[in-house]
Amino acid sequence: MTPQLPSAFTLRMQSLLQHDFEAFLASYEEDAYHGLRVNTLKVDLQQFRQISPFPLDPILWCPPGFRYPDGVRPGKHPYHACGLYYLQEPSAMSAAEALGAQSGERILDLCAAPGGKSTQLAAAMRGEGLLVANEIHPQRARILAENLERCGVRNAIVTNETPERLQERFPLFFDRILVDAPCSGEGMFRKLPEAITDWSEEKVLECHHMQMDILDAAARMLKPGGTLVYSTCTFAPLENEQSITSFLARHPEFSLIPLPHHECFAPGHPEWAELSMPNLQMTARLWPHKLEGEGHFVAKCKKSEELADELPKPKRKEKRNTKALPAGKKEALAVWRCFADEVMPQAAKQYTDDAAFLLFGEQLYYSPAPELDLDGIKVLRAGLHLGTVKKNRLEPGHALALTLSAEEVARLATYQADDPEIIRYLRGEALLREGPPGWTLVTVDGYSVGWGKQADGQLKNHYPKGLRWL
Repeated sequence: MTPQLPSAFTLRMQSLLQHDFEAFLASYEEDAYHGLRVNTLKVDLQQFRQISPFPLDPILWCPPGFRYPDGVRPGKHPYHACGLYYLQEPSAMSAAEALGAQSGERILDLCAAPGGKSTQLAAAMRGEGLLVANEIHPQRARILAENLERCGVRNAIVTNETPERLQERFPLFFDRILVDAPCSGEGMFRKLPEAITDWSEEKVLECHHMQMDILDAAARMLKPGGTLVYSTCTFAPLENEQSITSFLARHPEFSLIPLPHHECFAPGHPEWAELSMPNLQMTARLWPHKLEGEGHFVAKCKKSEELADELPKPKRKEKRNTKALPAGKKEALAVWRCFADEVMPQAAKQYTDDAAFLLFGEQLYYSPAPELDLDGIKVLRAGLHLGTVKKNRLEPGHALALTLSAEEVARLATYQADDPEIIRYLRGEALLREGPPGWTLVTVDGYSVGWGKQADGQLKNHYPKGLRWL
């Protein structure tokens, strides 16, 4: 069903597109495209194509990305619970792909919820380096944390802060920053009709001002020589060409650099910006009448090596005598090592840095950057959640389970994806099963999905209540 588009939006698009307008308008009569991106942290791309239970059509601009047909529900398949893929609109995969994340770097996803781009960056980083995934809205930040955990991301810190607060803590710190900015959402009108009712010309202007503030904060956090990618899912020139030209005018240390343009990507429009900047053609517009996806805009910038801001370095923790651990942490580490040696002996050697273990009450984390001082910053996940420390025992975290492979643990409960027992597990039911007692990794076709605890002829269910299937 064709959505009823706002008249002010339609008139503006007709003025901008002219000869292309009829094709653009006709695209709203077509169904939105559905996409998923294979999580290469957990499964090899070729291997997933062999086991995929539904047809896949490659997305040209994102090698791990695929479209799937209408009527298929990959979110209701056990592979989704295992984190083998992330459901993501095809055009939305372009921004993180453009950033070019590398292993070992420090990367910030500044407006990260619900987590599609963060999990895409994490996969490119291969578990090495530091990913800070930030979201200003608390509920959306919790969803972001859940998605990073489901995808088995070890090296992320999830923050719930304003860009202004982060820039105070992380000046000149990141190698790459992704700003997938809050926008008026015009590119999602076909996929999300509710975006139409939320749209107004006032919202376009409001988003433009918000984008300026966010980009200014990002500029201060990026290292000299670093890379910044700005993206939106809107068509409005005010939020795209005009936002990026305004940013570049205020920050001469930045310059646009080419994107990997595909045949279906259109260049940005210099004539749609108030400031003269011909190289705006280096930016990319993704139009729904020119490709199989929704509307998107992407710009890639480089910060000069020579024009470094005179800013203090990020605040770091003072070095302390690590030989004298606080009593609580010392007990927690002893409990952890006992658990790890028994339950996950092959993975235990990955957790050897005492300084990286962080204890918040009963919650034990392993930080990808223990040297950072996060005091005063709202942190939802200080790294990988290892579990809850009880008296003389550890209840392992769901996040930990999803980072483990079948080869790394001592006890396995293995099921096939079409086994009714795995559906019972995902619903939170205990399973009748014989096996050695203790914490057991539950797997689907060999891929981890959660914990169970074997005792007295049954596997007690420890799949998180908030994630259980209805």
